[in-house]
Amino acid sequence: MSVFDFSCMSIDGEVIPLENYRGKALLIVNTASKCGFTPQYKGLERLWRDYHSAGLVVMGFPCDQFLNEEFSTEEEIENFCVRSYSITFPLFAKTRVRGESIDPLFHYLCNSASGVFGSKRIKWNFTKFLVSRDGLRIKRFAPAIYPAQLRRHIEKYLHEKG
Repeated sequence: MSVFDFSCMSIDGEVIPLENYRGKALLIVNTASKCGFTPQYKGLERLWRDYHSAGLVVMGFPCDQFLNEEFSTEEEIENFCVRSYSITFPLFAKTRVRGESIDPLFHYLCNSASGVFGSKRIKWNFTKFLVSRDGLRIKRFAPAIYPAQLRRHIEKYLHEKG
């Protein structure tokens, strides 16, 4: 099993098989529009623009599970992201990233790459998962790790065959 075995709902309501991204490195991030880490959108967009042509796909998964720091509707989320941060990378529908109703993709990611002290749970917004081109190797980065700090990891994954 790999991340390419999952499908996710886009922010526009379209089911997107992650198989569509096979051979690409993925940076999967649970995001929020009203969080102290929200300015990381700027860095995520910069990574997307710098590395997209080399095979990186940045993917934003809005989540409202941490102090309700996300807008109510996907339309509000998308409008905010585009208006405030000029986001062009793929955004997905609001997603549950922990608890009993955790999205299957995030269940897989959390079990594939532990956080600090071996924790499997996502503890806050802007937890990042970098997935290799083959969909099998996953690295987790805490919210306090800013997008620019991921460049060497991204470059390593981009230079590997998928």
